[in-house]
Amino acid sequence: MRVDKEQILTFMSKKSYRPVKIRELFRGMNIPETQYRTFRRLIKELLAEGSIVKLKRSRLGILDKLNLLVGTLSANRKGFGFVTTEEGQEIYISSEDMGTAMHSDTVVVRPYTHRTGEKPEGSVIRVLKRARQSLVGIFKKAKYLSYVIPDDPRIFRDIYVPGAKSLGAKSGQRVVVELKYWKDHHLNPEGEIVEVLGYPDDPKTQTLALMRYYQLSTDFPEEANKEVKSISPGIELGEKKKRLDLRRKRCFTIDPIDAKDHDDAISIEKKKDGNFILGVHIADVSFYVKEESVIDSEAQSRGTSVYLADQVIPMLPEKLSNNVCSLRPEEERLTFSCIMELTPEGRLLDYQLRESILKSRAKLNYDEVQNFFDDGEPSENLRTLKRDLKLMLDLSKELHKKRMAQGSLDFDLPEAKVLLGKEGEVLDIYQVARLESHRLIEEFMLLANKVVARHLTRLAIPCLYRVHDKPDPEKIEAFSEFVSELGYELKVGSPISTKDLQRFLSKVQGKPEEELINELLLRSMKKACYQPKNIGHFGLAFKHYTHFTSPIRRYPDLVVHRILKLLLDGKPSTEKLLKLKKELPGIGKTTSERERIAEEAERESIRLKEIEYMQNKLGEVYWGLISGVTTFGFWVKLERIMVEGMVRLSSLDDDYYIHDPQKHQLKGRHTKRVFRLGARVRVQVVRVDPRLKQIDFVLVS
Repeated sequence: MRVDKEQILTFMSKKSYRPVKIRELFRGMNIPETQYRTFRRLIKELLAEGSIVKLKRSRLGILDKLNLLVGTLSANRKGFGFVTTEEGQEIYISSEDMGTAMHSDTVVVRPYTHRTGEKPEGSVIRVLKRARQSLVGIFKKAKYLSYVIPDDPRIFRDIYVPGAKSLGAKSGQRVVVELKYWKDHHLNPEGEIVEVLGYPDDPKTQTLALMRYYQLSTDFPEEANKEVKSISPGIELGEKKKRLDLRRKRCFTIDPIDAKDHDDAISIEKKKDGNFILGVHIADVSFYVKEESVIDSEAQSRGTSVYLADQVIPMLPEKLSNNVCSLRPEEERLTFSCIMELTPEGRLLDYQLRESILKSRAKLNYDEVQNFFDDGEPSENLRTLKRDLKLMLDLSKELHKKRMAQGSLDFDLPEAKVLLGKEGEVLDIYQVARLESHRLIEEFMLLANKVVARHLTRLAIPCLYRVHDKPDPEKIEAFSEFVSELGYELKVGSPISTKDLQRFLSKVQGKPEEELINELLLRSMKKACYQPKNIGHFGLAFKHYTHFTSPIRRYPDLVVHRILKLLLDGKPSTEKLLKLKKELPGIGKTTSERERIAEEAERESIRLKEIEYMQNKLGEVYWGLISGVTTFGFWVKLERIMVEGMVRLSSLDDDYYIHDPQKHQLKGRHTKRVFRLGARVRVQVVRVDPRLKQIDFVLVS
């Protein structure tokens, strides 16, 4: 008898089972003594997963029988929180029932049988896994004790630091504190300072703090660096011969002007019959980053490159991301090509997926390509590519039109760009327009990703899909009620279709509140993620979709390249397919989580630069839109620079204002003056607090 997790869970699920210690469970299952070590390892894994739980006196119980649930805690700065299970169930946790859990921890919850609110309630009985073992905060030294106030307001307890464990930190400095002990929720957690970052008002300290909080590092393990050094940039003759040779083709890259890594090159030819041959050529990272290598392990744990306002935290070491794998002009590079034949209307007729080799003709940027589209005058860099770019523009427009006709949603949300000086100081923050040159690349990448996903689906090969589930009807109903207060009607069928949402978005296009409504609708929808089960992509209205086009900066793309390569020598072995099926769920979960963390870090990074920028703008006046209304004031997002700050109710001294949450407005009791979501107002900057990351405005008549 060979024991496995399923057998243990089945045994513990029996009606006759009562919680016992590990030795008693082992004997009760009649497992040979030779397997005790394996049994203990499996029990540890089941405990870590949360499938079973350790009770008093080390007895083991199974969650279902004990009426226990496992989930992730989302704490609110007011002191309460919600635990969300993998099935999506939410349990309310009051501040008294938090135990020793912190924001984002994986916890075991006992639901209460009674209920006072709309949601189920419960208490945390065990922390399975800490989201963070170390925290960032401000060190404070009092007369008899020292402690750290965490930066994250969702962590409510100060961390007590014994005098000998303060690493020489001075009161008021920002530090990294490692949690050492917290067993009793009546007492504060205890920790040890492991790094002193500096004083809070220093921008470099703020960036360091952000990186430590999100566990980001520009450094790679020494073993990974050794592996990178052994990689030769040269390409052997045998490798060149086995690949599709595209070195004479007009392939080129289009990227942001400051890009250093170039994942993708494109090419186009027009056939005599009027059809197009479109090539999307992607850096062949999988040739250099082998499975189970140290580099691969590090790339998987990072999941994605992170683009902060002032630096990039790469997924791969620089030698690979900016050199060996990057499709730099006039240098031979290994690629994986998706070559598609399309009609002038954008209908796919045929395709091939091949390992290839190319030499990029040029490194173009979005701005110079857009300038050419606008005025027809090519820069020297793209003079020989005029015809190709015109053909590409026409084809991308047809692809976009076709995608929209199928119901694809196109949220045209503006993006804030931070312009930095030589010393890293913020020179300007401005809104980046979405150009035709951006859309061109976007349409070609979407098509290639779709083709690859459909190819793997047809062959019934396990794949890591990029999926987007349908939104919850309740959230769409709440959104519908909100926009009705702004004078818009959203009609949706059952089930909800993207075409319903598309029709609605066309009504608000060009209106002052368009950006706000787009953003709120996006928040009402579920987040896209990576998983092996293909449920389609709701937002794009695609039945099959994956990520194939950015393996330098996204780990799922690297995985998809490896799966495609398995098919080059015929159908993969059963052993390989079983290995894929086993590994893909875990990879999907980890990379989805890392993507969410990267997005949070990038937003926070821009917020820090906004705070730094606005410190020099005290007294200046701006126009903005009301982006949120609360009981204590309203948020205003400034035009052009997109910085958000608050007009506090205490600064409105002309009347007593009443908050109407249904209409998302504040209304004066006597003057009847209304401040409603989406309204345009003029404000003056009066206060900027770097530590609390707050900007305060007052209204200007």
